[in-house]
Amino acid sequence: MLLAVFLPSAALHAQIAIGYEQKSIKDTLPKPARRGLHGGNKKFGRAAIELGAAEVLPWAFDKFLKKADYADISFKTVGHNLNPGSWTWDDDNFQTNQFGHPFHGSQFYNTFRSNGYTFWQSAPAAAIGSFIWESTAENQPPAINDFINTTFGGIVLGEMTYRLANKLINNERTGIRRQATEVLGFVINPANGINRILDGKWGKVSKNLKRDSSQITAEFDAGTRTFNRDNSNILHNRNYGWYGHIKLLYGTPYKDYETPFSNIAINVEFGKDDSSKVNMVSVYGSLAGWELKSNDKLQHLLVVSANYDFLHNSAFFYGGQSVKMNLLSEYDITRKTRINTVFGAGPVLLAAIPDAYLSLPHGRNYDYGPGFSINASGQLTLVNRFIYGINYRGGWTVTVNGHPSHYFLHAVSSEASIIIAKGFSFSIESGYFNLHGYYQKYPDVSSNYPYLRLSTRYTVNF
Repeated sequence: MLLAVFLPSAALHAQIAIGYEQKSIKDTLPKPARRGLHGGNKKFGRAAIELGAAEVLPWAFDKFLKKADYADISFKTVGHNLNPGSWTWDDDNFQTNQFGHPFHGSQFYNTFRSNGYTFWQSAPAAAIGSFIWESTAENQPPAINDFINTTFGGIVLGEMTYRLANKLINNERTGIRRQATEVLGFVINPANGINRILDGKWGKVSKNLKRDSSQITAEFDAGTRTFNRDNSNILHNRNYGWYGHIKLLYGTPYKDYETPFSNIAINVEFGKDDSSKVNMVSVYGSLAGWELKSNDKLQHLLVVSANYDFLHNSAFFYGGQSVKMNLLSEYDITRKTRINTVFGAGPVLLAAIPDAYLSLPHGRNYDYGPGFSINASGQLTLVNRFIYGINYRGGWTVTVNGHPSHYFLHAVSSEASIIIAKGFSFSIESGYFNLHGYYQKYPDVSSNYPYLRLSTRYTVNF
């Protein structure tokens, strides 16, 4: 949905192309590596202690350093919050609710994931951690939106950071490069870094019995972009600013697809903007897959995915978490020319949608609600040098907290890229996203947000 959701589509196309280099190979990871990703050598006691630390340390920071009023807890506030009737919806700002809480949830998740538990075994830790925090760490009533964002978003961001941190570290490496990857892995996944220290693995040279061998493709874009806040011609807009975009593609769709998050697409965007330094974080993670058809010219794969989206720029903002069923297809015209398509649909668990009539001085200016989303994308690759793609995203949400309303959201984009040298390409992308808001007590709203982006791209595989 919207800009934050159609960007992962391009990542899916790229992953399909990568996956077709090794068609129909379901799993090439050695068994020790697979056990490392699936869990093993579980340490429940340590995981529980670390989960407690993930609760206490942020609370102590809020209480004693920030001196935040909401951290003044007591037996009375805890007793009130443990009452099921106390649950409500909070009015925290967009970035706190849609990014801060999912990030905190990823820490809860990784206390168990980095202690030998599998994806599904670690998922309850995000929910339990969220419930404990909502009930005991704040004097405010527990929030429904916080629980959903922390739990689901925490699982998605948690598994993503778990895999990236483990992929970075090579136990057979020495020197500055080894220490740099250890530190970076710690930053990405603190729980995993702490456990490496406790287990005596930090900096220790040993065999890579459990090292992840999944392929990663990284794309780094640098360029200029512009957003319009109305339906005016984007070419007439003189408000251009620099931006950077990082896309990481972990794994390939056609390998080990029965394993959760064997295939991940991560998009992060930042740049000159008056609303937020980080303008987008989007994560697509496969949960399960089924190969429908495979031959030398055609391949179809059905994939269930978990999706986290955070978009915040000067023109528009959106946050959502969803589950989708995706049909990924490739049609090989010649050895160097192919067409990729993606069709997807599924429920939106909870979305944060801008409300034109809701503007609180120190709180929310958006509505909350579930919904349903669809997507359709196509990409043509010519002689492995020119790529053109077109994408559509549409969605519907109904407000359950905010002004009585429902929304239709649409996004259309097209991108053309040409490879100018090995690893380097030039890209131009244009499109628009549209919001229709239908209110019971206020006039309806319809807003268009066209945009244009020009960039140079560097691509590397490792």
